[in-house]
Amino acid sequence: METISRDAADQLTKALGEAVVRIWSNLPQGVQHHLFEEAIMSNGESIRSQLAVFLHDKHRRTSDPLGKPRELIEPDSLGG
Repeated sequence: METISRDAADQLTKALGEAVVRIWSNLPQGVQHHLFEEAIMSNGESIRSQLAVFLHDKHRRTSDPLGKPRELIEPDSLGG
């Protein structure tokens, strides 16, 4: 197997990450969770909140076509 340079590995990792972000809302919830937790393990707990907000903005159900987050309506205790 051919060894690749650190720069090439960084470029490939970035390309893969960008691809994941583009299709994030199409991924099953379990896969999303696994990827999210792996990112936290790789980069530290300090990115958890920032990453959650970033991915929330990329999710089709929580973003409008202009990229502005929509408010999710939370059900109240009476089922409304």
